[in-house]
Amino acid sequence: MGRQNPEKSEKIYRLSFFEDSTHKKIKTLRFSKSQLIYGLVSAVVLGATAIWLIFALTPIRNTIPGYPDARARQAAVSNAIKIDSLENAVARWTLYAENLSRVLTGQEAFDYGSIISGGKVEYLSDKSRDQLARQDSVLRRTVREEEQFGVSAVRERSLPIQGMHFFSPVKGVVALEFDAISHPAIDITAPSGTVVKSVLDGTVVFSGWDDEDGYYLVMQHKDNVLSIFNHCSRLLIRDGEQIKAGTPVALVGNTGIKDQTAHLHFGLWHNGEALDPQKYISF
Repeated sequence: MGRQNPEKSEKIYRLSFFEDSTHKKIKTLRFSKSQLIYGLVSAVVLGATAIWLIFALTPIRNTIPGYPDARARQAAVSNAIKIDSLENAVARWTLYAENLSRVLTGQEAFDYGSIISGGKVEYLSDKSRDQLARQDSVLRRTVREEEQFGVSAVRERSLPIQGMHFFSPVKGVVALEFDAISHPAIDITAPSGTVVKSVLDGTVVFSGWDDEDGYYLVMQHKDNVLSIFNHCSRLLIRDGEQIKAGTPVALVGNTGIKDQTAHLHFGLWHNGEALDPQKYISF
């Protein structure tokens, strides 16, 4: 009867640690080949998981190239706000340019409803544009007929520029006088912060900032009169406001190109022609 081969048992490996000077055994590890492979695989998996957790849950993830950190997100929000501000500024400049061109060419006061940010007006009413126009014409004709003998009709009569009573925008010294070609306005020196007043009843056509003129505003008055205030330190009114004569509208300053002391750059226009304000106003 043949001799049977005994089953081959798995080889066991031993890893011993000794102290170098005394050769004293410190620790002995016994493991098989399968245990070694299992341990190495487990160590790799645990290490990879630990690294992923560190990069996913700690600020170290910001070191990854292209990762949107807090500063990048804040910059994106800031850029979105700047784009929105630029769109508003472009819309306001479009409205200002349209208004100014109408006034300087001697046309009637601008209708704010005809332009919205340079685009077409969208009516909220379900009626057609022609129906709304007819209704508006009928309403205007009715109002004119009812007020034909009223006080308001007298107030709306056109007056020559010489017959208008202008309020002085600010009391001060005229530092730079009017010149129709090189300087179609006057510069009035006054302490910074001095109140600037409206010269006539009117509507604020534009109020804002310009790198050259600083804080400035443009006002439309009846009979195609336009007043302009530049280099203000602060504006006290906003676009579209109805202002009475003598109402504070701004403060004297030196914003924009600061090549002078605090002053008000004041311009007066009538039917598209620049006027010398000193002929009509006492400063």
